Amino acid sequence: MGRIGILVRGAAISFAALAAGHIAQAAQTRYNRVLLISVDGLHAVDLRNYVASHPNGALAALSNHGLTYAYASTSAPSDSFPGLLAQVTGGTAKSHGVFNDASYDRSLFAPGSNCQGPPGAAVSFDESIDNDPTSLAAGGTLGQPLTQINAAKLPLALINGACAPVYPNDFLKTNTIFEVIRSHGGRTAWSDKHPAYDIVNGPSGKGVQDLFTPEVNSNDPLTGQDAAKGFHSIQRNDLRKVNALLNQIAGKDSAGLAKVGAPMIFGMSFQAVSVGQRLALGNKNDPADAGLIGGYADAAGLRPNNGLQSELDFVDAQLGVITAALKAAHLDQGTLVIVSAKHGQSPINQALRKAVDSAPYAETPGIAAYTADDAALIWLAPAQQWQSYLAAKAYLVSQSSALGIVKILDKDDLSRLYRNPFVDNRTPDFILITTPGLIYAGGAKLAEHGGFATDDRNVALLVSNPSIAARTINDAVETRQIAPTILRSLGLDPNELRSVIVESTSELPGLREPGGSR
Repeated sequence: MGRIGILVRGAAISFAALAAGHIAQAAQTRYNRVLLISVDGLHAVDLRNYVASHPNGALAALSNHGLTYAYASTSAPSDSFPGLLAQVTGGTAKSHGVFNDASYDRSLFAPGSNCQGPPGAAVSFDESIDNDPTSLAAGGTLGQPLTQINAAKLPLALINGACAPVYPNDFLKTNTIFEVIRSHGGRTAWSDKHPAYDIVNGPSGKGVQDLFTPEVNSNDPLTGQDAAKGFHSIQRNDLRKVNALLNQIAGKDSAGLAKVGAPMIFGMSFQAVSVGQRLALGNKNDPADAGLIGGYADAAGLRPNNGLQSELDFVDAQLGVITAALKAAHLDQGTLVIVSAKHGQSPINQALRKAVDSAPYAETPGIAAYTADDAALIWLAPAQQWQSYLAAKAYLVSQSSALGIVKILDKDDLSRLYRNPFVDNRTPDFILITTPGLIYAGGAKLAEHGGFATDDRNVALLVSNPSIAARTINDAVETRQIAPTILRSLGLDPNELRSVIVESTSELPGLREPGGSR
């Protein structure tokens, strides 16, 4: 099976090892607040290389007083939703039930159906549910994500005999750190790329008091095009979230209007690096993008091309602004800063890149829905599941060469890793793992995420505070360990997270050891 086979077995072993773990005893150090930063796309190798080549940068300053986890893995699948949910629930799709931002639920009904007809509906929680995806505020009010979401575009559920829309937070099966912290009186805030990130509010719908979600795919004012289609337009979009964060550090709300006090948990996601890894060329309508190209110039990721380098430099500079603001507000000593990534990006080595049309998946016998990035998830229609399963698997085997499939995770594999698709309403019937470097895309896109490859999963993870002695930890860890680490660092019980209990998620190692705390 080669490298991919090892990765799949490694994922199963990693899940099992963590399931055998336990919640660590109370940390010696309690922090006043935690700042969580997701630099989407940032690999562990990117962090290591950038710190080495920019010793005076913000990432280097954070690592000089931090624990760097060299072998941190994000969720599998490595999509943005499960990647972030790992960090804020302490779990995987096994417990929180979210495999992708484009998925399927066998118990729900399609938008506009009035819950009529057989159950089973595609669930898309991205810009497609915005009132206006071309608008920065998504056709609503920034800071109020439910005003940005068009309820008519949401899947539907029968609840006590009534047909009701399922908002992203309703879709999550377990609670979040935001809900736990708020229940203890702590102020909560988060900034992300779509209003659909309402999902971090958790099942209560009330986890995040200040949820700031400027639409990442909105039209940039300078170019008039999707902000994710330019190296500098995405930076301008990210700056909206940085400014919201600076307002929060100053004790205001994200809009900078009300004085509410600095949050106990807050943070944001950067999209610039992810765009720099995926975008081949700059936007011709933006003079600042002239001559810029994305991706890496070598197989090891040592030499980012100038477009990606611009994005890395931008993020590092903004982290410098953020940490300087913490210091100016006298919050730096009491704030634990965690820098990680929802996902990596594959491939780093452009010689491995192979773009493939995913259309043959649509011909799978009994198919209801599929999503394909650099892996594929297949759901069969509930009424077709039993009778079509073997035929569907045989068809996927027949298409393995054309679709670059090297491993089919079937119901037996999925039952071990997640839940049995014949019992659970969310688990795909099949997950297709592909050759490293393959992406399901047209055009010139350089990379994708969502799969199981090392480039997708081995992400940056840095935990920093002025009291921490610099150290690299080579233990294999998972980003879901961030959630219990955050709660313990704030003096709260990680067992208040349901995913932590279900999956026995342990805290990150090192913080309770000499040099790991104040």
